[in-house]
Amino acid sequence: MASSSLNGPAAADRRSEFRNKKPKPENRDESELLTVPDGWKEPAFSKEDNPRGLLEESSFATLFPKYREAYLKECWPLVQKALNEHHINATLDLIEGSMTVCTTKKTFDPYIIIRARDLIKLLARSVSFEQAVRILQDDVACDIIKIGSLVRNKERFVKRRQRLIGPKGSTLKALELLTNCYIMVQGNTVSVIGPFSGLKEVRKVVLDTMKNIHPIYNIKTLMIKRELAKDSELRSQSWERFLPQFKHKNVNKRKEPKKKTVKKEYTPFPPPQPESQIDKELASGEYFLKASQKKRQKMEAIKAKQAEALSKRQEERNKAFIPPKEKPVVKPKEASTENKIDVAAIKEKVKKAKNKKLGALSAEEVKLKMEADEKKKEEKKVTFKKKKPWMRTLFKLSPFVKDFEV
Repeated sequence: MASSSLNGPAAADRRSEFRNKKPKPENRDESELLTVPDGWKEPAFSKEDNPRGLLEESSFATLFPKYREAYLKECWPLVQKALNEHHINATLDLIEGSMTVCTTKKTFDPYIIIRARDLIKLLARSVSFEQAVRILQDDVACDIIKIGSLVRNKERFVKRRQRLIGPKGSTLKALELLTNCYIMVQGNTVSVIGPFSGLKEVRKVVLDTMKNIHPIYNIKTLMIKRELAKDSELRSQSWERFLPQFKHKNVNKRKEPKKKTVKKEYTPFPPPQPESQIDKELASGEYFLKASQKKRQKMEAIKAKQAEALSKRQEERNKAFIPPKEKPVVKPKEASTENKIDVAAIKEKVKKAKNKKLGALSAEEVKLKMEADEKKKEEKKVTFKKKKPWMRTLFKLSPFVKDFEV
């Protein structure tokens, strides 16, 4: 017993030393610990992880619009088949217009009911079954962004929603390629299916677009981030220096007031106290006057004002009788010597005009003119006879050739 009592405290000390010994940290970089290794995948949840199943039944229901009824009726057997693999029941109520999912006794995965709920939500928001069924995978998540209440004006809302889609859906396609997500814009919601990192980026772009920030700016930053992620050295560094910083061009300048109040210089002393009515009367000497004298002074002041007003009124009345100022008479300018009329030249022109005969020619004048024309024709014939014989034949052959002399 004594030996055991002696060895007791020594053993206790050894145990405490062993407990206080901390494991030596391995020489690893922080970047390696923070980053997930390439190709690593979380192990799937199997029945061995939860062999006894769930204790209680869980169910979720969601409504769908009338226009989705025909499509859901067609694809509902496929939905049931996909959910039966995970031991979940699905019911479609066309009368109420609702879809319901609930767990069974065989269900072992506790989170699969949440994924089933997301599946029926996506189907209600016009997402096709082929895309919506991906939500049942472990590495895929979904997000339904409500954009209806972000913009009050209906026309402005439609324009911004169309800006998110882009011409022929080009903006939406670019976002899908950069974030590895499926995006569906329908009515007042945007449904997104993809990895968690992509959902975060898409939500930011959608909300910024509804706040009147064009999606092209966010797409540019996503493209740069994608290229930077490929470099292993830059993974642990800040990317702010590489990312573009866009400034608002249409900055609303604060309207300046018309009347600017100039601030007075600060003084620690208070302003002087204003004079009271008694002080003013003492200064002017009015305080010491009698009541009758004060009354007389007031009456004199009133009469002086009345006389001034009367004189002003009389001046305004007399203005109507004052004749206006006449303009000075302008003297006519003397005719310049350069532009004097030549009377002799005008007389000669008038004489020539009188000698000219107007109208048709007289009989004698017509005869004289006829005779002059005949003489000219005879002279032409004489000149033609004198020409050489070969020239005559040439003239006969060519009727268009006229007189020419050799």
